[in-house]
Amino acid sequence: MRRLTDYLTTRGKSVLAAGIVMVLAGMALGVVDLSRIGVLCIALPVLAALLTRHHDLGITVERTVRPSRVPIDSVSTVDLAIANPGPRRTPLIMAEEHVDYALGDRPRFVVPSMRAGERRVLKYTVRSHTRGRHRIGPLAIRVRDPFGLSLRAAAHTGHTDVLVLPRVVPLTPARAKGSELGAEGTIPHMVALHGEDDVSIREYRDGDDLRRIHWPATARTGEIMVRQEDRPATRRATVLLDSRASRHRGSGTSATFEWSVTAVASVICHLLDLGYAVHLLTPRADVDARIHQNVDEEDALDTLAEVTTTGDEALADVLRAASGVTASGGLVVAVVASMGDDDARALAALRQPGSNGLAFVVRTGRGARSGSEEIDGAAEATAAVLVGAGWSVLVVDAHAPLDEAWRRVSGGERQVVAG
Repeated sequence: MRRLTDYLTTRGKSVLAAGIVMVLAGMALGVVDLSRIGVLCIALPVLAALLTRHHDLGITVERTVRPSRVPIDSVSTVDLAIANPGPRRTPLIMAEEHVDYALGDRPRFVVPSMRAGERRVLKYTVRSHTRGRHRIGPLAIRVRDPFGLSLRAAAHTGHTDVLVLPRVVPLTPARAKGSELGAEGTIPHMVALHGEDDVSIREYRDGDDLRRIHWPATARTGEIMVRQEDRPATRRATVLLDSRASRHRGSGTSATFEWSVTAVASVICHLLDLGYAVHLLTPRADVDARIHQNVDEEDALDTLAEVTTTGDEALADVLRAASGVTASGGLVVAVVASMGDDDARALAALRQPGSNGLAFVVRTGRGARSGSEEIDGAAEATAAVLVGAGWSVLVVDAHAPLDEAWRRVSGGERQVVAG
């Protein structure tokens, strides 16, 4: 049971203390009027506290967020329904909605007195510049007397979440010879209509079987061309993300990790539009890397909305999980930061002979939170290992235009190009 003085504000306690002093002074000085004023000053805060404690705050609160999944920088509307299920009128209520800092300022309302059974709906909007799952609620309510002498506070513990999705940049299909990506007419991967393998011609890649060289096409083009025998199956792509906190820097939209998440989200949506079956590999802080198989756009964006940076050990977990997924071939897309030679070779090995490997190596520069400064050229060194294994690689920073970067890396370039 709370004490009566717990409901008094600073003003109420001051008036109460002044009243006690005036009563004592009036008695000591024999001034009756001073004592009467003191009694009044004592009675006012006591009565205010009694009335405030007596108020019924048994209201109900319901929230509806429309939409509850929004792209970054988009607006959601929150309908806050407050009802009085009790038999008596409610007092004037001051309400404040607690929201995550990423959603902006806390909305404040003054709710007029409601009769029994009455329901009011308050509306406000939230917008986030930061992806993730953000909480709306609880609702803090306060009741005070007209003189500001007493205050009663309570909170309705219910809450609702709004999921802010990562930014998705529309990507332009590559139209380079030998690329497995692009619009119709640029994809040599064919699907048989009657169950037999179809044959297409493409450029030679490191690791291709020399017995598959197509000599007539080689003579015609002047470049080594090989036969590609594709089984009647859906094209597959594996997309992986490097989440090591020690290799990323910056905050907000200029953070290298946020650029990486945006790149992964955009690539997945692009590949899904091209008809790929996409496997997404994401790190988790507490367990091994998680494999999201055959994701659709909604699943991928929901997953990437909540992905966070992890420790350095997460990279090894992702590479280990990816090796099992990519063993049967298919396109591999990696968005990574600089790494050691052993990790770079493990990543390079994910590309199977006859398949494409595309990588963005994000340059983080000096000041990475790794306990020591990042060596200049580390991103280029990582890219060189991948290029040597037949990958198409682009070294980028957090300000690189993603659409242009994608056109270059998916256009069949093999050299290291700084974005």
